Amino acid sequence: MAAPLAQASTGAPLALLSPGGLWLLALLGPLVLLYILKIKRSRRRVPSTWLWAAAQRDLMARAPFRKLIAQLPLVLQALALALLALALARPASRGRELTGDHVAIILDTSASMSAAARGPAGEATTRIELAKQLARDLLSGLAPGSNALIVEAGRDARLVAALDRDLVRLKAAIDPIAARDVEGDLGAAVALGIDRLRQLGGARRVVAITDGNLARPASLHGVSLPVEVITVGDPVDNAAIVRVDVRSGSAAVGASGADGERSEHREEVQAFLVVANFGAQPRDVYVTMRQDNASDVLGSRRVLVKPGERLPVVLTFRPSPGDYRKGLVFELSPRDAMPLDDVAYGRVPAGDKLPVVLASAGKGQGGDAQGAQPGAPSGGSGWIERALASDPMTSVTSGSLADLLGKPGLDPDTFVVIDGACPPDPPGGDLLIVNPPPGRCAGTLVGQTLDRPTLTSWDTADPRLRFLTLDGVNLRVASSLKPEAATQELIRAQEGTIATDISTASRTGTLLGFDVGESDWPLKASFVLFVRNLLEQARAHRAHGITGPARTGEPLRVTVPATARDLQAIGPAGERLEVAQRAGVAVIAETPRAGFYRLAWQGPQAGSVVVPANLTSVAESDLTPRPLLAEGGGEVAVSSAAGQPDAHVEWTWLLALAALGFVVFDVWYFTRVPIRS
Repeated sequence: MAAPLAQASTGAPLALLSPGGLWLLALLGPLVLLYILKIKRSRRRVPSTWLWAAAQRDLMARAPFRKLIAQLPLVLQALALALLALALARPASRGRELTGDHVAIILDTSASMSAAARGPAGEATTRIELAKQLARDLLSGLAPGSNALIVEAGRDARLVAALDRDLVRLKAAIDPIAARDVEGDLGAAVALGIDRLRQLGGARRVVAITDGNLARPASLHGVSLPVEVITVGDPVDNAAIVRVDVRSGSAAVGASGADGERSEHREEVQAFLVVANFGAQPRDVYVTMRQDNASDVLGSRRVLVKPGERLPVVLTFRPSPGDYRKGLVFELSPRDAMPLDDVAYGRVPAGDKLPVVLASAGKGQGGDAQGAQPGAPSGGSGWIERALASDPMTSVTSGSLADLLGKPGLDPDTFVVIDGACPPDPPGGDLLIVNPPPGRCAGTLVGQTLDRPTLTSWDTADPRLRFLTLDGVNLRVASSLKPEAATQELIRAQEGTIATDISTASRTGTLLGFDVGESDWPLKASFVLFVRNLLEQARAHRAHGITGPARTGEPLRVTVPATARDLQAIGPAGERLEVAQRAGVAVIAETPRAGFYRLAWQGPQAGSVVVPANLTSVAESDLTPRPLLAEGGGEVAVSSAAGQPDAHVEWTWLLALAALGFVVFDVWYFTRVPIRS
């Protein structure tokens, strides 16, 4: 390993003076001269000289000076002058000097930096506060003429302060830095600092301040400039919730009837958590579950977690309809050195039964609905309804297309089936369109009629067609489909494509270019499997409500209706966040805090949603020491902040205050009232 880039003095602190203020000591000469010069007296006629004998002797003396007599005012004034000169010289003591023309200081702001720590005097603080104070001390130790920049190492590297010689501005940029609830990437921040220094001349150095608990321990591989890593914080034991998953299930409950005991199943919310103990001693903790903004405990368990163990914990409760989509908070108690990972967040699933709406253009008065084909065959609707109802975890409602389009307050997660029409922007969640009329339908061109098409292939890798085969399926008639891309083809016949993927960013969509009633497919098991696969996908989307991972530090993607407008996003602390919306997906670019993110929107399908974001990181919660892997072409020196010399301390204000005290005492001495005997 390379030697440390800045050697620390192990002896007494070094006294530093700036010679600019010492010129004031030259005034000591004139001050002493004033006290030894004789007073020039004027001549006056007096009746007698015996009262003025001393004055007469002064006039008779030829020397212009007299003997210096030590007087209290002279001592006070000389001391005040000397102290003021020293104060202007800005004396300071420091144990190290940070040499280098250009210095990059990297501050680790990952979640582990929020852990409790002890300061130099034993006071309670956090690792991030120790790191910030160390960064200020490093800036104070900069050599004259050097400049520095500050980089924050969270999930992404962020330049806090560009190269600057003004220490006041640099230290002010450090003050607002705080630990974030994210996994850190020290390597990216070091790379940013090196990139800013690479093109500069002179001596360059990079100093990274971290606790050493990195999510990517090998992130310092291959650095191109020497890097000094200073670690802060002592190893501490920690327990954490490292995984959370909330699902809707059912539980059997006993009931007595005329035929004796029987059991029935009731809906139940099941929360699956993993509690990890990264300490050296067993931890006896309570795991509790409650609703957001509520104090009542919905479920709790007392568990003993052994050292190094990851213990699964299951908490359950029976929800009411008003609990659906509400936030859930999971907590470990008592809290430990890192309270952040003692709390996790979830959401109550939206009921155990998936709502399904089957709308047919040929039912009721729906034949004149927008995009509908008057008199379109709807014989397949009955087969589809039977397949949907075969799933016991669905709630199926059938009606006309006009009823669907005019229905207010439709559940945004509803699985929608439209037979014989293709309206633009239909409400609900996942979508199945069957037998659309000719023309453009969700990006696919519905073309000519194909008589008795022969099925040749289907996309077995697509989740909608898994575990099934279409061998032996015969169609009487179908429409040729031309999607925007060949990758959207799902079922192909010898005469052309007859089923395509019409999914968008906010929903999964499937288009069948034929009436299932005009085929023998409903008589085969593959048809039921196909419908069940569609329902499983819709159920999974409903359970999560997002299209991307809800982890802190990562972008949050939330499904919203395509017609949503006036979208607003609120963070865990009540702060307003910037949110972008496109094609039914709202995106929050950054989630730096764990907690609940709330989105609300207006429009025909106005609504709101609560999405939890969690840290759940083993790498950040494990606060035990881990070696930093420093391999590659660069040099990396690792040292502890505990072994660093005393910080840079300036004594200007103290010396100036002492000088002022001597001046005040001198004034009082001259203006005091003598005591009469």
